[in-house]
Amino acid sequence: MSQNQFDQKSQAWSALFSEPMSDLVKRYTASVFFDKRLWQADIAGSLAHAQMLGAQAIICAEDLASIEKGMAQISAEIASGAFEWKLDLEDVHLNIEARLTQLVGDAGKRLHTGRSRNDQVATDVRLWLRGEIDLIVELLVELQRALVATAEQHIDVILPGFTHLQVAQPVSFGHHLLAYVEMFARDAERLSDVRRRTNRLPLGAAALAGTSYPLDRELVAVKLGMVDEQGRPCVCQNSLDAVSDRDFAIEFSAAAALCMVHISRFSEELILWMSQSFGFIQIADRFTTGSSIMPQKKNPDVPELARGKTGRVVGHLMGLLTLMKGQPLAYNKDNQEDKEPLFDTVDTLKDTLRIFAEMVGGQLNPATGKKEGGITVKPEAMERAALKGYATATDLADYLVKKGLPFRDAHETVAHAVKAAITHNVDLSELPLAVLQEFNPKIEKDVYQHLSLRGSLNARDTLGGTAPSQVRAQIARHQARLG
Repeated sequence: MSQNQFDQKSQAWSALFSEPMSDLVKRYTASVFFDKRLWQADIAGSLAHAQMLGAQAIICAEDLASIEKGMAQISAEIASGAFEWKLDLEDVHLNIEARLTQLVGDAGKRLHTGRSRNDQVATDVRLWLRGEIDLIVELLVELQRALVATAEQHIDVILPGFTHLQVAQPVSFGHHLLAYVEMFARDAERLSDVRRRTNRLPLGAAALAGTSYPLDRELVAVKLGMVDEQGRPCVCQNSLDAVSDRDFAIEFSAAAALCMVHISRFSEELILWMSQSFGFIQIADRFTTGSSIMPQKKNPDVPELARGKTGRVVGHLMGLLTLMKGQPLAYNKDNQEDKEPLFDTVDTLKDTLRIFAEMVGGQLNPATGKKEGGITVKPEAMERAALKGYATATDLADYLVKKGLPFRDAHETVAHAVKAAITHNVDLSELPLAVLQEFNPKIEKDVYQHLSLRGSLNARDTLGGTAPSQVRAQIARHQARLG
């Protein structure tokens, strides 16, 4: 056999070509060293396909048994690290198929009947991503639980609520944390919705036009768990769309990018709160680093890095959108470029959620048997900051409205009162009653209970408000939802 014939023999396609692929092109076009992570999905899809071929009498029972035995050995080899991945075989699919044929002979060659690598890879990515979505949703639940538990410990802690990064109104710190619980709950909902559209079977679409073999695609879907809530098989209905669709990957990336944006917003607040200018929290040493030159520094590296990684995940979303925007039907080699950004998005999101759940919720100390949180809250610093910004000004306006003043007039009156407090360098609650009455004679002694931070907090006792009673109700709701 000539060198040329030998090289071509190693490819799934061979006879048409008269010269071997160059080493440079081989490296450029191969995907095996990143798509090999799909091996479990590839074997699961191949086994379901083989069992369907057997059920349809397209292959014989002996061939099916050989394929199943060979795949079991390959699974063991890959899991143990003994499997040899070969660049010459391009991708995970051909590496596994070549090893199967080596183990079981012609039965291995019959496995590819009625399918193409086009529908095979689309199936593998969907199966793999489905499992990753399930893991990510579990991690989102863990992060929400950690936030709820921390919120429950700090219901009565007063934090200055900001708009435009200016002190606006006092809020419960627990209430503030629950805002992120709502965000991450929506993220979990979005991912669950993406999972439905991911969990559809392309296999059997073959290269692009379907196949002449009497396949039972619905049987394969059932075997792979690609079913709806009623257990009905979910199968891609158009062969062209089945092999070329990457909407599910883009949808996932969009949901992941939005989740990372929520992480990034939380990170930004942690970074601000930890700074000396705020001093609201301290992050545990295990989540921070020092400076190589300034020994006094303790840097919030975990939140900063998460904030940076958000740009990376958003970039992957843009990359996938750009990848697909100019592709004609059906499959194109461009689609090989969907995997690395998708894989990295999954890895980045999972790692980030894991570390944030531990940072917020703490980790078990074997010595004490108790969880030690990664964030220490400084209530006194928070309350001092809330007192600096005339955070109860709106409460004074509301007080005047209840005395019969139109809100716009009340707003103007309070502006004058704040100006006077600024001039005298005191809080609104520290202005003498006589001074307040100069702005409106309807102001009485009972005004001071409305001007306290605690009074302001307690007054917002409506659904979704920051009053401690409302925060407790929301915590109970989340605890029931999260289990």
